Amino acid sequence: MDMTHGGVLIASEFMKNPEFEVFAYDIYSTLDNNTMKELRASGLKFIGSLDDFNFHKNQTNESEVMVIAPVHCKMGYPISMTHHEAVKFLLRERINIPVIEVTGVKGKTSVVWMLKEIFKSNNPLVLSSLGVEVVEDGEWKVLKQDISITPASIIEAWKLAENYEIGICIFETSLGGTGLADVGILTNLAEDYSIAGGTRRASDAKLQIFKSTSVACEIDSFNSKYSKFHEKTCIFDNGSSKLTKNQANLTATKIRFGFDETHFKVNIVDLKTLSNDIIKDTIEISTFAPAPLHISNVLAAISASLILEVPAEKIKKSLNKFKGVNGRTSVKDFNGMRVIEEINPGINVIAVKKALSMMEDMESVAVIFGGKYGITCEEIDEESVSDVLEEIKDETPLILVDELGSSVKSNIKRNFKYVEDLDAAMKCAEENNHLNVLIIYRSNFSDIKKR
Repeated sequence: MDMTHGGVLIASEFMKNPEFEVFAYDIYSTLDNNTMKELRASGLKFIGSLDDFNFHKNQTNESEVMVIAPVHCKMGYPISMTHHEAVKFLLRERINIPVIEVTGVKGKTSVVWMLKEIFKSNNPLVLSSLGVEVVEDGEWKVLKQDISITPASIIEAWKLAENYEIGICIFETSLGGTGLADVGILTNLAEDYSIAGGTRRASDAKLQIFKSTSVACEIDSFNSKYSKFHEKTCIFDNGSSKLTKNQANLTATKIRFGFDETHFKVNIVDLKTLSNDIIKDTIEISTFAPAPLHISNVLAAISASLILEVPAEKIKKSLNKFKGVNGRTSVKDFNGMRVIEEINPGINVIAVKKALSMMEDMESVAVIFGGKYGITCEEIDEESVSDVLEEIKDETPLILVDELGSSVKSNIKRNFKYVEDLDAAMKCAEENNHLNVLIIYRSNFSDIKKR
């Protein structure tokens, strides 16, 4: 089920096993005729509706029918295996090196990029929303850009890296984990949005990350939804936890925020490694983490690394090299202005609130807000985000831009200016001599990086 979110690749892999007769249902009708013709020629059988599947099911022993669909898929049949579980089924005998999987609502890509620094000497295979990468001759090599983080992309990443010597896999995965991971990371449940036509929540899907051997999980998310997995979970707390049901194994203290570098201590209590050693320690960290959410991302990366028994000194040195991810909170200079970018396909109301919190102590700041639609399956709540933008101080200029800016401008009562693109917005900020510019823009960074 569902060719849009990796079903073609999963179906094609199952077809390699002679024990399976494979049918495909293109629920969203996204395959073009030529692609369907090629797939049919390879032996894949397409059904046009669930009625077609029901007919086949009635001709077959029901116990022999297995329905594979994404965890977010709403359909009239019980799912035998999610796409996540199918990926594990297909790769469980092929991947024999350590695996880290990263899921969550916010911060996934940033955590993966920190782990890239920490595990660079291990020749990692990295899958993130920014592409598939390996290390060649000590330098990062991009094997593919513009790849999704659906579970099926793990199969594609593994195939792309078949001619490279890989020491560890670091996979960013949407809506949970496959169960392949030695360490799974749940960054947060910043927004527990609805899936499967409103019948389930994101937290239900992300439950799959707890099929990992060990898990690192943000404390409020853990206490609210997943506390039954206490034995296998390392809990991290950025110092602002609201729920105290279970205490954290990693806690950030004595935080001194800075836009270029933030300094803080990490208190480690009873952290269990994969070999069941127990770590109690305090380490000092200096890295790019300009707001509490980024501290949480750093703790996620530290937790997974410690579970995999990476020495604390190596973690510290690697994180000191981390300067942010282009777009996913990065800071740059533009003609004398400090520009803080939050450019992300998953920008939602929670992300907007967190981005705006970074400008509370800044002087002479302008806010640019906007972006595109159709970037992800999860769209943004225009009414709620308009309410958040209304709360910006009157003395702070608000510049709305592009499709999203145009859509919300009718809801905005305070003063604002609308322009058509980011270039015009930056020119506007520059002409008004602002020292700081905060860009909150809903897009894939690769789509605008040549602006």
